[in-house]
Amino acid sequence: MVLAPMADITDAAFRQIVIKYGKPDVMLTEFVACDGLISPGREKLLIDLKYSTKERPIVAQLFGSKPENFYESAKLMRKLKFDGIDINMGCPQKHVIGQNSGAALLRDLSLAREIIRETKRGAGDLPVSVKIRIGYSTNEIKKIITELLKEAPAAITIHGRTKKEMSKVPADWRAIAVAAKIAKKDKSPNRTLIIGNGDIKDLADARVRAKKYGLDGVMVGRAVFGKPWFFNPKIDESKMSLSEKLKIMLEHTKLFEKLLGEHKPFDLMKKHFKSYVSGFDGAKELRMKLMSAKNAQEVERIIESYRQE
Repeated sequence: MVLAPMADITDAAFRQIVIKYGKPDVMLTEFVACDGLISPGREKLLIDLKYSTKERPIVAQLFGSKPENFYESAKLMRKLKFDGIDINMGCPQKHVIGQNSGAALLRDLSLAREIIRETKRGAGDLPVSVKIRIGYSTNEIKKIITELLKEAPAAITIHGRTKKEMSKVPADWRAIAVAAKIAKKDKSPNRTLIIGNGDIKDLADARVRAKKYGLDGVMVGRAVFGKPWFFNPKIDESKMSLSEKLKIMLEHTKLFEKLLGEHKPFDLMKKHFKSYVSGFDGAKELRMKLMSAKNAQEVERIIESYRQE
């Protein structure tokens, strides 16, 4: 079970809250630009690679389009003592595609392979994995997986949609299963692992899909948003009180301010409020009040006032 990397979501504060309430087997950082990591502005990006030892195994996710920058960035990840490096070849956002990065690399598999090779060269003994989609405009998973497997990455995570589909259609887990079947033709003990991603509802759903589609693991993103207890089989969300959820949200908010308050705008935390505060009477009104908060102290005051009411 893997926590997916999500920009402006899975920062150090969120990951540490997830650890406390339901740690997955592997965690990834937010994605960081290789170009920026080898530039004079590197220091501003390093906050996105901040982690604590209790987050291990922790994998750094990188994006870019220049093999030489992946090589240099991989060497830096070794110095920062990460447990692995993941290459983003799946992001569909315009500003990433415009840099010939993310899912754009699925249109140039020769470059994609070179990037994997250079990352592995810089990574030394660190495992290098890749996150992809089933295609750019159409489903080309057979072609893509066959090419990428030639570079023997440690793992390939597959989101079951094309770049063109974004999140407008259900994830195609049968396409992910096709990739798993191809990867399993390699009978060696160090074959590439295949991890599925897309539309996971809960932990039971993740386990069912892993077994049904012959996968080595499942990566979960949106379903964990506002639910840091997602990976904990001992926590039944239906039995959690609203008071407990608000307590965890406040704890998360205070941790964000403590770890990242000097580096990131407090408004980023408000993305989480929308997920924590939903599905109950008065949720909309409470969310509106929380959106006006400027710091953790104000959030605490708003929650206390809500409880009294």
